[in-house]
Amino acid sequence: MTAVIADDEPLLRHYLNRTLSEVFPQIDVVASDSDGKSALASIKKEKPDVVFLDIRMPGLDGISVARGLKDLDKIPLIIFITAYDEYAIQAFEEHAFDYLLKPVNEKRLIKTCERIKSYIYAVNSEQDRTDPTSVKAIERLVARIQHPTNNYLRWIKASKGEDICLVPVDDVNYLKAEDKYVSVYTRYGEYLIRTPLKELIKQLDPDLFWQIHRATIVRVEAIERVKRDFTGKLYVHLSTDNVKLAVSRNAQGLFKQM
Repeated sequence: MTAVIADDEPLLRHYLNRTLSEVFPQIDVVASDSDGKSALASIKKEKPDVVFLDIRMPGLDGISVARGLKDLDKIPLIIFITAYDEYAIQAFEEHAFDYLLKPVNEKRLIKTCERIKSYIYAVNSEQDRTDPTSVKAIERLVARIQHPTNNYLRWIKASKGEDICLVPVDDVNYLKAEDKYVSVYTRYGEYLIRTPLKELIKQLDPDLFWQIHRATIVRVEAIERVKRDFTGKLYVHLSTDNVKLAVSRNAQGLFKQM
Protein backbone atom coordinates (compact mmCIF):
# COMPACT_ATOMS: atom_id res chain seq x y z
CA MET A 1 0.00 0.00 0.00
CA THR A 2 1.06 3.58 -0.59
CA ALA A 3 0.24 6.85 1.15
CA VAL A 4 0.63 10.60 0.76
CA ILE A 5 0.96 12.90 3.77
CA ALA A 6 -0.06 16.56 3.41
CA ASP A 7 0.33 18.97 6.32
CA ASP A 8 1.94 22.37 6.71
CA GLU A 9 3.61 21.35 10.00
CA PRO A 10 6.99 19.66 9.33
CA LEU A 11 7.05 18.03 12.77
CA LEU A 12 3.66 16.43 12.24
CA ARG A 13 4.66 15.13 8.80
CA HIS A 14 7.77 13.60 10.35
CA TYR A 15 5.75 12.13 13.25
CA LEU A 16 3.18 10.56 10.92
CA ASN A 17 5.86 9.13 8.65
CA ARG A 18 7.82 7.65 11.55
CA THR A 19 4.80 6.32 13.43
CA LEU A 20 3.26 4.75 10.33
CA SER A 21 6.53 2.94 9.62
CA GLU A 22 6.34 1.46 13.13
CA VAL A 23 2.66 0.56 13.45
CA PHE A 24 1.79 -0.05 9.78
CA PRO A 25 4.96 -1.21 7.98
CA GLN A 26 2.88 -2.47 5.03
CA ILE A 27 2.25 1.13 3.96
CA ASP A 28 4.84 3.13 2.00
CA VAL A 29 4.74 6.95 2.19
CA VAL A 30 5.50 8.03 -1.38
CA ALA A 31 5.08 11.81 -0.95
CA SER A 32 5.04 14.36 1.87
CA ASP A 33 3.72 17.85 1.06
CA SER A 34 3.31 21.09 2.96
CA ASP A 35 0.58 22.79 0.89
CA GLY A 36 -2.64 21.87 -0.87
CA LYS A 37 -1.54 22.39 -4.48
CA SER A 38 1.52 20.20 -4.06
CA ALA A 39 -0.59 17.57 -2.31
CA LEU A 40 -3.13 17.50 -5.13
CA ALA A 41 -0.34 17.11 -7.70
CA SER A 42 1.31 14.30 -5.70
CA ILE A 43 -1.96 12.42 -5.29
CA LYS A 44 -2.74 12.62 -9.01
CA LYS A 45 0.79 11.49 -9.86
CA GLU A 46 1.31 8.74 -7.28
CA LYS A 47 -2.29 7.45 -7.09
CA PRO A 48 -1.89 6.40 -3.43
CA ASP A 49 -4.20 4.09 -1.53
CA VAL A 50 -4.39 6.44 1.47
CA VAL A 51 -4.05 10.20 1.98
CA PHE A 52 -3.45 11.85 5.36
CA LEU A 53 -4.75 15.33 4.63
CA ASP A 54 -4.58 18.46 6.77
CA ILE A 55 -7.62 20.71 6.42
CA ARG A 56 -5.99 24.12 6.92
CA MET A 57 -3.06 24.43 4.50
CA PRO A 58 -1.59 27.20 2.30
CA GLY A 59 -2.78 27.38 -1.29
CA LEU A 60 -5.62 24.86 -1.24
CA ASP A 61 -7.25 23.68 1.97
CA GLY A 62 -7.76 19.97 2.53
CA ILE A 63 -11.49 20.05 1.73
CA SER A 64 -10.71 21.60 -1.67
CA VAL A 65 -8.03 18.99 -2.31
CA ALA A 66 -10.53 16.22 -1.55
CA ARG A 67 -13.04 17.76 -3.96
CA GLY A 68 -10.34 17.80 -6.63
CA LEU A 69 -10.02 14.01 -6.42
CA LYS A 70 -13.58 13.13 -7.41
CA ASP A 71 -12.76 12.61 -11.07
CA LEU A 72 -9.87 10.22 -10.43
CA ASP A 73 -10.25 6.62 -11.53
CA LYS A 74 -8.88 5.55 -8.16
CA ILE A 75 -10.00 7.66 -5.21
CA PRO A 76 -7.81 7.10 -2.12
CA LEU A 77 -9.02 6.64 1.42
CA ILE A 78 -8.95 10.14 2.91
CA ILE A 79 -8.03 10.67 6.56
CA PHE A 80 -8.46 14.33 7.44
CA ILE A 81 -6.22 15.86 10.11
CA THR A 82 -7.01 19.14 11.84
CA ALA A 83 -6.93 21.01 15.13
CA TYR A 84 -10.48 22.27 14.53
CA ASP A 85 -13.28 19.79 15.27
CA GLU A 86 -15.93 22.00 13.65
CA TYR A 87 -14.80 20.63 10.27
CA ALA A 88 -15.91 17.08 11.08
CA ILE A 89 -19.30 17.17 9.37
CA GLN A 90 -17.89 18.87 6.28
CA ALA A 91 -15.06 16.35 6.17
CA PHE A 92 -17.43 13.38 6.12
CA GLU A 93 -19.51 15.06 3.45
CA GLU A 94 -16.35 14.84 1.33
CA HIS A 95 -16.22 11.06 1.86
CA ALA A 96 -13.65 11.07 4.66
CA PHE A 97 -12.64 7.58 5.74
CA ASP A 98 -11.55 8.90 9.13
CA TYR A 99 -10.85 12.15 11.00
CA LEU A 100 -7.91 12.77 13.34
CA LEU A 101 -7.70 15.71 15.72
CA LYS A 102 -4.41 17.43 16.51
CA PRO A 103 -2.35 16.74 18.46
CA VAL A 104 -2.60 13.29 16.90
CA ASN A 105 -2.79 10.61 19.57
CA GLU A 106 -0.73 7.52 18.73
CA LYS A 107 -3.42 5.16 20.01
CA ARG A 108 -5.98 6.93 17.83
CA LEU A 109 -3.66 6.69 14.81
CA ILE A 110 -3.23 2.97 15.45
CA LYS A 111 -7.02 2.61 15.47
CA THR A 112 -7.17 4.38 12.11
CA CYS A 113 -4.57 1.98 10.75
CA GLU A 114 -6.63 -0.96 12.01
CA ARG A 115 -9.67 0.44 10.20
CA ILE A 116 -7.64 0.69 7.00
CA LYS A 117 -6.48 -2.92 7.38
CA SER A 118 -10.05 -4.08 8.00
CA TYR A 119 -11.20 -2.21 4.93
CA ILE A 120 -8.50 -3.79 2.75
CA TYR A 121 -9.38 -7.23 4.10
CA ALA A 122 -13.05 -6.58 3.29
CA VAL A 123 -12.13 -5.44 -0.24
CA ASN A 124 -10.08 -8.58 -0.78
CA SER A 125 -12.92 -10.75 0.51
CA GLU A 126 -15.33 -9.04 -1.85
CA GLN A 127 -12.94 -9.62 -4.74
CA ASP A 128 -12.66 -13.29 -3.85
CA ARG A 129 -16.42 -13.67 -4.13
CA THR A 130 -16.82 -11.64 -7.32
CA ASP A 131 -14.99 -10.91 -10.53
CA PRO A 132 -11.62 -9.44 -9.40
CA THR A 133 -11.86 -6.87 -12.18
CA SER A 134 -15.31 -5.68 -11.11
CA VAL A 135 -15.03 -2.01 -10.21
CA LYS A 136 -18.71 -1.86 -9.31
CA ALA A 137 -18.28 -4.53 -6.63
CA ILE A 138 -15.58 -2.47 -4.94
CA GLU A 139 -17.63 0.71 -5.27
CA ARG A 140 -20.55 -0.99 -3.51
CA LEU A 141 -18.27 -2.04 -0.68
CA VAL A 142 -16.82 1.45 -0.28
CA ALA A 143 -20.34 2.89 -0.20
CA ARG A 144 -21.36 0.49 2.58
CA ILE A 145 -18.32 1.37 4.69
CA GLN A 146 -18.25 5.13 4.17
CA HIS A 147 -22.00 5.74 3.97
CA PRO A 148 -23.93 3.24 6.08
CA THR A 149 -27.67 3.08 5.45
CA ASN A 150 -28.46 4.18 9.00
CA ASN A 151 -26.98 7.54 9.93
CA TYR A 152 -25.94 6.61 13.44
CA LEU A 153 -23.50 8.76 15.40
CA ARG A 154 -19.83 8.31 14.57
CA TRP A 155 -18.52 11.15 16.76
CA ILE A 156 -19.60 12.76 20.03
CA LYS A 157 -18.67 16.37 20.71
CA ALA A 158 -17.73 16.43 24.40
CA SER A 159 -15.77 18.49 26.90
CA LYS A 160 -12.78 17.48 28.98
CA GLY A 161 -11.71 20.23 31.34
CA GLU A 162 -11.43 23.38 29.26
CA ASP A 163 -11.10 21.46 25.97
CA ILE A 164 -13.80 20.53 23.48
CA CYS A 165 -13.06 17.11 21.97
CA LEU A 166 -14.46 15.05 19.15
CA VAL A 167 -14.78 11.54 20.61
CA PRO A 168 -15.12 8.60 18.19
CA VAL A 169 -18.16 6.49 19.09
CA ASP A 170 -15.95 3.43 18.50
CA ASP A 171 -13.93 4.42 21.60
CA VAL A 172 -16.93 4.68 23.95
CA ASN A 173 -17.40 1.93 26.56
CA TYR A 174 -20.45 3.35 28.34
CA LEU A 175 -22.39 6.54 29.04
CA LYS A 176 -23.94 7.45 32.37
CA ALA A 177 -26.33 10.25 33.32
CA GLU A 178 -25.05 12.17 36.33
CA ASP A 179 -26.83 15.32 37.59
CA LYS A 180 -27.16 17.76 34.66
CA TYR A 181 -24.54 16.03 32.51
CA VAL A 182 -23.88 12.72 30.84
CA SER A 183 -20.43 11.24 31.42
CA VAL A 184 -18.87 9.52 28.42
CA TYR A 185 -16.42 6.81 29.50
CA THR A 186 -13.89 5.74 26.86
CA ARG A 187 -10.75 3.64 26.83
CA TYR A 188 -8.76 6.90 26.89
CA GLY A 189 -10.58 8.87 29.58
CA GLU A 190 -13.82 10.50 30.69
CA TYR A 191 -15.71 13.31 28.94
CA LEU A 192 -18.88 15.31 29.60
CA ILE A 193 -21.83 16.16 27.36
CA ARG A 194 -25.20 17.81 27.94
CA THR A 195 -27.28 15.70 25.54
CA PRO A 196 -29.84 13.60 27.50
CA LEU A 197 -29.54 9.81 27.29
CA LYS A 198 -33.04 9.54 25.82
CA GLU A 199 -31.80 11.59 22.84
CA LEU A 200 -28.45 9.80 22.56
CA ILE A 201 -29.93 6.29 22.44
CA LYS A 202 -31.92 7.26 19.32
CA GLN A 203 -28.67 8.24 17.56
CA LEU A 204 -26.63 5.15 18.51
CA ASP A 205 -26.62 1.86 16.62
CA PRO A 206 -28.87 -0.50 18.63
CA ASP A 207 -26.72 -3.46 17.59
CA LEU A 208 -23.72 -1.83 19.30
CA PHE A 209 -25.23 0.04 22.27
CA TRP A 210 -27.87 -1.08 24.77
CA GLN A 211 -29.62 1.05 27.37
CA ILE A 212 -29.42 -1.20 30.43
CA HIS A 213 -30.76 1.36 32.90
CA ARG A 214 -32.56 4.69 32.67
CA ALA A 215 -29.19 6.30 33.50
CA THR A 216 -26.82 3.98 31.62
CA ILE A 217 -25.99 3.05 28.02
CA VAL A 218 -23.28 0.44 27.44
CA ARG A 219 -21.34 -0.77 24.41
CA VAL A 220 -22.20 -4.45 23.97
CA GLU A 221 -18.63 -5.38 22.97
CA ALA A 222 -17.33 -3.92 26.24
CA ILE A 223 -19.34 -6.40 28.33
CA GLU A 224 -17.20 -9.19 29.75
CA ARG A 225 -19.84 -11.01 31.76
CA VAL A 226 -23.29 -10.66 33.33
CA LYS A 227 -23.81 -11.71 36.95
CA ARG A 228 -26.50 -11.64 39.63
CA ASP A 229 -25.73 -10.74 43.23
CA PHE A 230 -27.18 -12.55 46.26
CA THR A 231 -30.34 -10.39 46.10
CA GLY A 232 -31.00 -11.40 42.49
CA LYS A 233 -30.07 -8.03 41.03
CA LEU A 234 -28.34 -8.22 37.64
CA TYR A 235 -25.05 -6.46 36.85
CA VAL A 236 -22.85 -6.25 33.77
CA HIS A 237 -19.09 -6.33 34.27
CA LEU A 238 -17.02 -4.56 31.65
CA SER A 239 -13.73 -5.85 30.31
CA THR A 240 -11.88 -2.66 31.32
CA ASP A 241 -11.22 -0.95 34.65
CA ASN A 242 -13.29 -3.48 36.68
CA VAL A 243 -16.48 -1.50 36.02
CA LYS A 244 -19.78 -2.97 37.29
CA LEU A 245 -23.07 -1.48 36.05
CA ALA A 246 -26.57 -2.21 37.32
CA VAL A 247 -29.20 -3.57 34.92
CA SER A 248 -32.78 -2.41 35.44
CA ARG A 249 -35.62 -4.95 35.60
CA ASN A 250 -36.99 -3.69 32.26
CA ALA A 251 -33.63 -4.23 30.53
CA GLN A 252 -32.94 -7.74 31.79
CA GLY A 253 -34.56 -9.23 28.70
CA LEU A 254 -31.56 -8.02 26.66
CA PHE A 255 -29.40 -10.68 28.30
CA LYS A 256 -31.65 -13.75 28.06
CA GLN A 257 -29.62 -15.26 25.23
CA MET A 258 -26.19 -14.29 26.53
